[in-house]
Amino acid sequence: MEIRQITKSDLNDFIKFEWEVYKDDPNWVPHLLIERREFLDPKKNPFFEHSDVAYFLAYKDSRIVGRIAAVINRAHNSFHEDRVGFFGLFDCFNDQGIADALLAKAKSYVASKGMTSLRGPVNLSTNDECGLLVDGLNKPAQIMMTYNPPYYITLLEKNGFQKAKDLLAYYVDVPSEVPERLRRGVDIIMKRNEFTIRTVKIKDFKNEVQRIKKIYNAAWERNWGFIPMTDKEFDHLGVQMKQILDPKFLFIAEHKGEPIGFSLTIPNINEGLIKIRDGRLLPFGLIKLLWHTRKGKLKSVRVITLGVTPEHRNSGIDIVFYYKSFEEAIRQKLTWAEMSWILEDNIPMNRALERMGATVYKTYRLYEMPV
Repeated sequence: MEIRQITKSDLNDFIKFEWEVYKDDPNWVPHLLIERREFLDPKKNPFFEHSDVAYFLAYKDSRIVGRIAAVINRAHNSFHEDRVGFFGLFDCFNDQGIADALLAKAKSYVASKGMTSLRGPVNLSTNDECGLLVDGLNKPAQIMMTYNPPYYITLLEKNGFQKAKDLLAYYVDVPSEVPERLRRGVDIIMKRNEFTIRTVKIKDFKNEVQRIKKIYNAAWERNWGFIPMTDKEFDHLGVQMKQILDPKFLFIAEHKGEPIGFSLTIPNINEGLIKIRDGRLLPFGLIKLLWHTRKGKLKSVRVITLGVTPEHRNSGIDIVFYYKSFEEAIRQKLTWAEMSWILEDNIPMNRALERMGATVYKTYRLYEMPV
């Protein structure tokens, strides 16, 4: 077996290897090839302006048997004042020797850059897909969430990796109507705090992104693993989200005219992507995607992020966001929603979700070890 650090010319092989691992797994939702190429292109993804990424492929008898990316995220280390390296885009066959060789390469790379530990998986940061699925492996992933075979857990833990933090995904059924007690509670919260709630103004989307960015960086600043996005990163994400979001599911809360919170719920287009097994939009992939995600066809959404500025954090505005999201989900005749991901030790958020009738149905784990 040989581990090679690849160049740009081999990146297509790196991307396509996931099809070798997952092609027979009915719960796997393929990435679109065009999306993966843009995501890993330093000219198109502003993440690379503050991070270095090395890609490695494992070869056995000239056949690719595994892959891994090693990441030096300077923005993370500057913000947290630590020296953590990351690994991600980890895939391999069920062979401890292959996994050990790939992980050894990632450890060696980050250690050579002065890092003292290796954490992952993250693809490529905590602002992207992250965590190893350790519970709830019998269901397809929601949009922008990870999925992996069960044996990855053994491969990492036998290598010496230990849990750093668990990330929780909640499941909730969409009720036929919003409970009256919740409606009354929301009315009290809104009147007591002088809040107003509106949906995003698509015609003013560029400025709306700036308002949301300000809330985002203030709301998550103290969260474990949080990395502030640069202006370019946030604007880039805004462009991506605009392509898939439903404006009726992006709520902004204001207090006396000032934005103080937002909630973003996105359609689970993975219900359509899972039908495109080769990852190609052409010639028939786009038709499949449009057909399976047309209005009235989707059954689920993902509540992807919800943030409130620190001074209004315990005001109950999160309950109002969930209430508004329920209302819209009922109007659209959706059947269920995922809320993800939530840190395991975010007690206020976890309790609020439990009071709403949500239950943890998937757990994602970030691992770490010294190098």
